[in-house]
Amino acid sequence: MRHSVHVTLFHLHLRPGESIFDQLVFAAKKAFVSGEFQPGQTFPSVRSLAAEFKIHPNTAHKVVTHLVSAGLLETRPGIGTVVAELPESTKSERTQLLGYEIEQLAVEARKLGISLQEMVEAIAAHWKRLGGDTTEITALERGGRKR
Repeated sequence: MRHSVHVTLFHLHLRPGESIFDQLVFAAKKAFVSGEFQPGQTFPSVRSLAAEFKIHPNTAHKVVTHLVSAGLLETRPGIGTVVAELPESTKSERTQLLGYEIEQLAVEARKLGISLQEMVEAIAAHWKRLGGDTTEITALERGGRKR
């Protein structure tokens, strides 16, 4: 008897110049830390990873093996690979997950001649619109402006 289980895949935007393996591992870690995957949730199989991301099955297998050896995934007989109970991530680890995006934003801002202060204000406005803690934004805005 075969059981059918729907498995959610995480988001991945392939970037040129960086190995697919590294990008997949990073995307999986980001999905774990962000809560996109919950402990005990079934992780996509090697076959589904390979098919969904159009990569060689050996690369998909290497990713899953790496995540298992890092303690982020565990294999359970009869169930498959599931997300492990994750230790609490540090502020530094969470911030590091946005490293690439932050660098991209900074590079684009510099190209466009946007100042750091203007970027902080723009980010604060987006943060506020998304329901972020406005006390932090108010303090940032006050602290960043010259009086």
